[in-house]
Amino acid sequence: MRTALVIGTGLIGTSAALALAGRGVVVHLADHDPEQARTAAALGAGTDEAPVGPVDLAIIAAPPAHVAAALADAMRRGVARGYLDVASVKGGPRRELESLGLDLSAYIGTHPMSGREKSGPLAATGDLFEGRPWVLTPTRDTDTEVLNLALELVSHCRAVPVVMDADAHDRAVALVSHMPHLVSSMVAARLENAEEAAVRLCGQGIRDVTRIAASDPRMWIDILSANPGPVADLLADVSADLDETVQALRALQSSDEAKRSEGFTGIEDVLRRGNAGQIRVPGKHGAAPTVYESVVVLIDDQPGQLARIFADAGRAGVNIEDVRIEHATGQQAGLVELMVKPSAAPVLTASLRERGWSIRQ
Repeated sequence: MRTALVIGTGLIGTSAALALAGRGVVVHLADHDPEQARTAAALGAGTDEAPVGPVDLAIIAAPPAHVAAALADAMRRGVARGYLDVASVKGGPRRELESLGLDLSAYIGTHPMSGREKSGPLAATGDLFEGRPWVLTPTRDTDTEVLNLALELVSHCRAVPVVMDADAHDRAVALVSHMPHLVSSMVAARLENAEEAAVRLCGQGIRDVTRIAASDPRMWIDILSANPGPVADLLADVSADLDETVQALRALQSSDEAKRSEGFTGIEDVLRRGNAGQIRVPGKHGAAPTVYESVVVLIDDQPGQLARIFADAGRAGVNIEDVRIEHATGQQAGLVELMVKPSAAPVLTASLRERGWSIRQ
């Protein structure tokens, strides 16, 4: 691939353009808002000048509701040898294109499984997709050259290609992305009118659950409008679980021992099923989940503290597998939870204590 046209210079489009430009591809940028394309160009993502002839690959990075129209326009103008989109929904846009009677041999639907809470070109980074799955949904009609162009794009972005059926993809992202986002938003909505004294007690748990609720509502309306059925089906299942959980909690309030026992069993069931689902979430680099042990260290909120603790872990010969930070309420301090292999935990604990760190049990 020597040339590309990115249509839609938001977070995903600009990030892909930055990655391609960094690999020497000549990238042209277009957007319904010319100022946004100029911003992406100023960031080094390419040029906002139109190509003089067909490019090798056109990348449509428009919202799902506008993907089919943008693709149809680009294909009718013959702007590229191959076309793909990066929308988070795949079945609907393809069916729209088919209804328009277009030759789809030059098109492949794709979806990079990466993003941020922020949107727009200023949030883009050239490494946004590194190590992340990038779903490709070819059909029997997809031209081999177009599939190869898509694979080359994924390679340039240092992502991991995953081939799926379009409708299977939509059901999967409803489960692992779209439904969780709505649940996160519903939990966060409970905080909107909560008493300030209660909100001040927020800890890492509520931060983890509500983090993705900070995303742009307009973007998510577009996404959910393109995949409403699978998301509604999943929320119906969640709703049934909620009903049963509410009944179980009410039963725990009863003075009747039999009802309390039923309530205990109901709560235990939902928590155990949660455990069973959580352990299926892939671990590092997509590998099977690994059980780590935590070493919790108290640190001051000052420059260089994290660098010091990581350096001291390195001197102890211990690899930090994962890290979490919980900031203390009302003081300039926090707890750093270092996740390590169980055999390394005693070594790291002893070494950090020797170097003056305060370890929390």
